[in-house]
Amino acid sequence: MKKGVVIIMAFAMAVLGTVQAFAQFTPEELAEHPKWEEFLRTAEIIKQDQLRGDQAVTSPWQLTLKSGDVVRDALWKNPVGKMAGYLEGWQYEIAAYLLDKYLGLNMVPPTIERRFHEDRGSIQLWIPDCITLKQKTEQKIKTPPVKIFNWNRCTYLQRAWDNLIANEDRHMNQILLTKDWRMILIDHSRSFRSSKKFTQELIYTEKHREGPKLMSELPRAFVEKVKALTFEGIKPVVGECLTDEEINAVLVRRVLILAEIDRLVQKNGEDKVLY
Repeated sequence: MKKGVVIIMAFAMAVLGTVQAFAQFTPEELAEHPKWEEFLRTAEIIKQDQLRGDQAVTSPWQLTLKSGDVVRDALWKNPVGKMAGYLEGWQYEIAAYLLDKYLGLNMVPPTIERRFHEDRGSIQLWIPDCITLKQKTEQKIKTPPVKIFNWNRCTYLQRAWDNLIANEDRHMNQILLTKDWRMILIDHSRSFRSSKKFTQELIYTEKHREGPKLMSELPRAFVEKVKALTFEGIKPVVGECLTDEEINAVLVRRVLILAEIDRLVQKNGEDKVLY
C-alpha cells in the first residue's frame, strides 16, 4: 500500500474515532439542535403524563409536543431542594446542556427552560430508539467487539464529565445507548455541587466506592477545553443557572482533573492517555 494512502486512512480513522468518542450526537443531529431548542420552547403540548415510582423520584412529566407536522416527546421537571436524600435543582439540567455545548462534548440532549402549569422548569428532548445501560445489563446484551474500543472511550469521557460537574448520582438508567452504540447522558439535576466533599476529591478515581474508575483515555481536544475554562468564560454561558460559588467549584475540580490526567500521563505515557 502506498504511503500516501496509509496516511489518508490513518487520518480518516482518527477523525472517526474523535467523532465517535468526543461528540456522541452525529453532525446531522447537532445541526438540528437549535431547531429542537426552539421546538421545546414553543411547541404545543398535546399530551402530558406524570412519571412516578422508584425511577422517577422527582415526579417529572413526559410531554408530547406538536409543531406543524412534527411531534416529539420531552421530559419536563422542576425539582428544588432536598429530595430522597439528594439536593435537586432543575436549573442544573440546563446548565449541564449549556456547558456540554460549550465544551463540545455533545453528549447531553437539547434542554431549555419552559413554564408548565405556571411553574418554571427544565424541558429536555426525549431521545427515541435507545435503551438504558441498566436494560443492557439486565438483558445481558453484549457490546459488539467492534464497538468495545469506542464504548470504553465514551465511558472514560463520561467519568471526566461527571467529575467536572460533580454529578453525584450517575447510574445506569441515566446512560442511554443508541442503536449504533453511541452514548447519550441524561438527568443532571444532582450535579454542580460546591461543598468540600466535591471540591477536595473527584468522584471517579482509584478511590471510587465501586472500585477504581479512572479517566484512562481522553481526547486531547477535550482536555485543552478543560484547561481553558475560566469564570469569565463559563458565566455568560450558564447565566443564572449556576451561582458564582457553583462556577468556582467547577474551576476547582478542573484543577483536580488536570492533576489526575498528569498523574496518568506520568504513569502510563502521554500516548496511552491522550488521543
